[in-house]
Amino acid sequence: MNYFLAKTDPDTYSLNDFIKEGETIWDGVHNNAAILFIQKMLPGDLVYIYESLSTKAIVGLAQVTGEPFLNTADPRRSWAVKIKFLSRYLKPLTLAQMKAIPELADFNLIRQSRLSVMPVEPKHQKILEALLG
Repeated sequence: MNYFLAKTDPDTYSLNDFIKEGETIWDGVHNNAAILFIQKMLPGDLVYIYESLSTKAIVGLAQVTGEPFLNTADPRRSWAVKIKFLSRYLKPLTLAQMKAIPELADFNLIRQSRLSVMPVEPKHQKILEALLG
């Protein structure tokens, strides 16, 4: 099982929206590097949900439930994947908190902050889980 992080703009699609739906198609990703990461997702993989812009925190956890697919509904080249909501973290883990931890200095969220989807390396996942509880 692999871990990924997916960003969402809470003004457009928040964790609360995701909770109401229960399952969604994660789409709207156009960056080539982020598309490559979506293409690597497999059913059963886990996805940290990160609310960007105002929240700037990991707020929930989801699971990939389908194979990645070319999103033909999008006029721009993009890929999407189906994911389901698993849980909301009682205490979100903010970007500022993550930046304060030296062991996360090479975490993709800190190094390549503009990517909307990224893998989470096992060493970073262990730290995140310990912080998220």
